[in-house]
Amino acid sequence: MAGPDAIRSALSNRNYRRYAAGSFCSHLGTWIQRVAVGWLAWELTHSGFWLGMIAVADLAPTVFLAPICGVVADRVNRLHGSRVTQALAAVQAIGLWGMAVAGWLTIEWLVTMVLVQGVIMAFNQPLRFAIIPSLVEHKGLGSAIAINSISFNFARVAGPGLAGWIILSGGVSTAFLVNAVTYIIFVGTMFIIDPDMPPRRAARPLREVPAEFLEGMQYCVRAPGVGPMFVLLGIYAVFGRAYSELLPGFADDVFDYGVKGFSMLTAAAGAGSVLASIVLASRGAVAGLTNFVSWNILLLSLALAGLAATTNIWVGIASVILAGFSMLCVGVGEQTLLQNSLASDMRGRVMSLYGMVSRGGPALGALAIGWASDYIGLRWPIFLAALI
Repeated sequence: MAGPDAIRSALSNRNYRRYAAGSFCSHLGTWIQRVAVGWLAWELTHSGFWLGMIAVADLAPTVFLAPICGVVADRVNRLHGSRVTQALAAVQAIGLWGMAVAGWLTIEWLVTMVLVQGVIMAFNQPLRFAIIPSLVEHKGLGSAIAINSISFNFARVAGPGLAGWIILSGGVSTAFLVNAVTYIIFVGTMFIIDPDMPPRRAARPLREVPAEFLEGMQYCVRAPGVGPMFVLLGIYAVFGRAYSELLPGFADDVFDYGVKGFSMLTAAAGAGSVLASIVLASRGAVAGLTNFVSWNILLLSLALAGLAATTNIWVGIASVILAGFSMLCVGVGEQTLLQNSLASDMRGRVMSLYGMVSRGGPALGALAIGWASDYIGLRWPIFLAALI
């Protein structure tokens, strides 16, 4: 099944349609807050290092908590778990809004609040990944994953533009409040879906959590093709994705366009990702997807080299569009290959490992590239990453 039929097959399920609508609202708020946090961090410090620290606070909890989060996702009702973590994310956004209104947000407090959100998302991510196969038939899984990515990346296009307008007219605090509202909408949506959830595994003592996580790692090593896929994902995550965390610096220091340029670059990356999502959703079939992913890693390296080589914002925007396209093709392509090959009782743990690499890798890369940018500028570290 390919083309429009593949998309219609995934959307024919009422639960998935509702989930996708609520998820889009959440994604939109996430991008509005992400732009606001990045811009506030840059305004407070004008430092690539602190932009890297924001990325670490956001992404590193997934790395360190993955052993627990994956086991939790396989032990609990995934729908109930998703409701709880999304509600906690709404509380965090409200707290961030309150601190911004009160004028309490120093760079240290901003990093701390982003760290809190990172911990919440570390638990949410394997639950969110694992719930999608319960919303659609197996034949529509690849398209459902790609449609979810379309939602995320449409928000990635619209969110930065809205964020720029909101920040200019109401300040970053208003952006944080808008994000809180979108989380609340998504939580409400999660209460009107009723997916066919797999039965929970029999309860096991907490002392067996390390052994259960080890089972997940052994599964990744032994399952055909899964181990090499994780190696490829690690290289792409560390050296390919970290550039996006430095876009505030590129917009201001390299292109001299300020917050407007930051919104334009972030939206450009989202536009490329939307195009890639449509291509992947229409593609449907899994056959040939491995080669498709590999070629897009090459395209990503060329796009990053183009970004590093220019001081013209329009060339930079074109490079970021290509980077967004190829980055999404790699990320969704790998997730689709994984989701189509996993046993249901291992899904939470393996997707937790996937989240650990896909979120922790960019954090490590952003910190290293951000640190280097304070000494040799923003462009050379990105160029070296592209070469690697």
